[in-house]
Amino acid sequence: MRLDLNADIVTLSACQTGLGTLLAGEGVIGLSRAFFYAGAQSLVVSLWSVNDAATAELMKYFYTNLRAGMSRDDALRQAKLSLIKTNGARWQHPHFWGAIRFF
Repeated sequence: MRLDLNADIVTLSACQTGLGTLLAGEGVIGLSRAFFYAGAQSLVVSLWSVNDAATAELMKYFYTNLRAGMSRDDALRQAKLSLIKTNGARWQHPHFWGAIRFF
């Protein structure tokens, strides 16, 4: 929380990085909150365990879309659609990568 990131986006694509502890009166305390306090403008996190290889493939599409000029929301959406539309791909089913969310 004490970092001075000034980051447009932080990606925490490991398993369950979007989870935390719910404290009465405080909300959810976890990595997401710490990165927002440190200056991140937005986060990409995982809400449950995800497949490493599928998430790596999703991140390739995501960052390719960002470099192409898409907004962060659209870049992640299109990355997910790319995995779904890839004919015969191992990672078509959202079970493998559906936990990845953008905040």
